[in-house]
Amino acid sequence: MEYIGNTLYNLLNQSAFANLNIKNYIMIFVALFFLYLAIAHDFEPLLLVPIGFGMLLVNIYPDIIAGPAGAGSSGGLFYYFYKLDEWSILPSLIFMGVGAMTDFGPLIANPSSFLMGAAAQFGIFMAYFVAMGMGFNDKAAAAISIIGGADGPTSIFLATKLGQTTLLGPIAVAAYSYMSLVPIIQPPIMRLLTTDKERHIKMAQLRPVSKLEKILFPIIVTLVVSMILPTTAPLIGMLMLGNLFRECGVTRQLEETAGNALMYIVVIILGTSVGATTSGEAFLQKTTIYITILGLVAFMFGTAMGVVFGKLMCVITHGKVNPLIGSAGVSAVPMAARVSQKVGSEYDPTNFLLMHAMGPNVAGVIGTAVVAGTFMAVFGI
Repeated sequence: MEYIGNTLYNLLNQSAFANLNIKNYIMIFVALFFLYLAIAHDFEPLLLVPIGFGMLLVNIYPDIIAGPAGAGSSGGLFYYFYKLDEWSILPSLIFMGVGAMTDFGPLIANPSSFLMGAAAQFGIFMAYFVAMGMGFNDKAAAAISIIGGADGPTSIFLATKLGQTTLLGPIAVAAYSYMSLVPIIQPPIMRLLTTDKERHIKMAQLRPVSKLEKILFPIIVTLVVSMILPTTAPLIGMLMLGNLFRECGVTRQLEETAGNALMYIVVIILGTSVGATTSGEAFLQKTTIYITILGLVAFMFGTAMGVVFGKLMCVITHGKVNPLIGSAGVSAVPMAARVSQKVGSEYDPTNFLLMHAMGPNVAGVIGTAVVAGTFMAVFGI
């Protein structure tokens, strides 16, 4: 009987019930909420399902992300996944996949879209100065502010390059959460800043883009941007490489691999490892709340600035630009462009803004990477 009693006691002592605290239970609830949003409401399920499940696992079994403690320990499963984040491997591969899946034609056909994508980056700089004012050091403020671009891979990339690994979990979760919540956050801002007349504007069909233009675009962008800001090469270079796979016509297998199988493998590893950085003890801190609020403010301000610049272009072009497409200047591809289309179609079902919105949306991806490279250059990274 004593043996049975000791065995049962050991089993109970090793169970999660005996080792979890209130913070772990809170994070388990958050993980279940993320899974609910992804599965029940289809909010970026390819991101939220692995993030939510990684969050769930680490708060039940914290050692799943434990690093090697010595010769007798090989480390937890997610520790090795997380190292790929720290080494900037996964964010760069994500960018290659995005490039392989994205048509840059709308941006090439309407180069002025670059301006709306650039305008949406003002949210990042605003958040940077606010974070500095709240007491964060310059590198931490830069890593936090990039959340405003709604670009998870770039947020992870910059945080690791600036040595802000202790903030990586909250930054990555905030960035991916706001990417998922674009359909909820953006529409009220878009409606607030536009008039009914502006929302009904129909834009002229974009000009056809030649195959040669599509081939030259990724090569020229890589040369220009990387020569000016070499630190952006891992992101911009891989983004444009993926797009070259898509457009050159002779690497169909590479395009399919980069945009499908490899992309989804990377999303699984990156999502679960990001979720695994959110153990209750590490995540539920005052700093996390500040990061979440700053990221939301930056994202909302970036959306607003994109719409405002769209209104300016509407005036300059005498009503030929629908300001709603300016909201797509953030980096959430293609969700932000779809939201522009959705809001526009609510007021006129025959209004098709998707392809026009893809211009500033793609410009936002490039713009956020350029801002990250600018921060790295400023700090001498």
